[in-house]
Amino acid sequence: MIATLCLGVGFILSYVGALHHPAAKNLPFDVVAPAAVQSQAVSGIAGLPGKPLTPRLIADAATARARVSDRTSTGALVIDPASNTDTLYIASAASPSISNAVTRIIQGAEGQQQRTVTVRDLVPVAAADNGGLSSFYMAVGWTVTGYLIASILGVSAGARPATPTRAVVRLVALALSACVAGGVGAWLVQHELGALPGDFWGLALVGALVVFGAGAVTMALQVALGVLGIGVAVLLFVILGNPSAGGAYARALIPPFWRSIGAFFPPGAGTDATRAVAYFGGANTAAPLFILGCYCVIGLLATLGLASVLRPKPAATPASATAR
Repeated sequence: MIATLCLGVGFILSYVGALHHPAAKNLPFDVVAPAAVQSQAVSGIAGLPGKPLTPRLIADAATARARVSDRTSTGALVIDPASNTDTLYIASAASPSISNAVTRIIQGAEGQQQRTVTVRDLVPVAAADNGGLSSFYMAVGWTVTGYLIASILGVSAGARPATPTRAVVRLVALALSACVAGGVGAWLVQHELGALPGDFWGLALVGALVVFGAGAVTMALQVALGVLGIGVAVLLFVILGNPSAGGAYARALIPPFWRSIGAFFPPGAGTDATRAVAYFGGANTAAPLFILGCYCVIGLLATLGLASVLRPKPAATPASATAR
């Protein structure tokens, strides 16, 4: 009961702490401007209250658009000296919360200079992907599937497998479930709901890695700690992993602690990889796929190794039965 109460309090602290006051801070931002106004434009953006943007001069609009499209920059302002209207490039599919924040900041700064801005979304979110949250919810769903499968196996058949062979059986069952969950989840989101574009098999692969990684680590925790291992998995994947995953608010907008850990949990790595596959042709997926792969390998090896060392103790034989 005490452990459960602690998890509940931790849930409140983590979610409210991470999401109660999102704020832009030093977001990478590009500026394209004529030589005569470059210094003024960069210093004006750099000097905005709270330093929400870190501006960088870019040679031309084409380069700026490419940097926004590949998520190197969160936005780009192209200043037109011949009129009072400039152009702001964003890629909302990378993070609607960041694109909205950048748009508000630039519109406010331009208004102070008696100028207006036209917003061009280079990589918009899909029409059915409200708020760009589908990638996040897929990753969370896959993570929950993984640790619930491991938890059910532990509760129904004992937290510690009786033999290493039974540990292998559990891992095989988890792997098959991961493949099914990855494929079915991707098919439902793409073909039934139409929420995400992108490569089906890429999304299915990400899902399988998330499910197996979360499940295998949960299984290893159960072998090491018994039922308490389920609580540790909830702490890692739900209490710490979900609010820092970059769902409702991008990690760049949340406090430093959650910002620094989010990419290293399955919900965050899964969200990053799913979003990259869906909207950016799989670009920049090496890091999140590596993290998910590490969960899979570590969970598998730890489960097998611990199952070989920490075996359940045989039930004691009653004294009366022995006497007979």
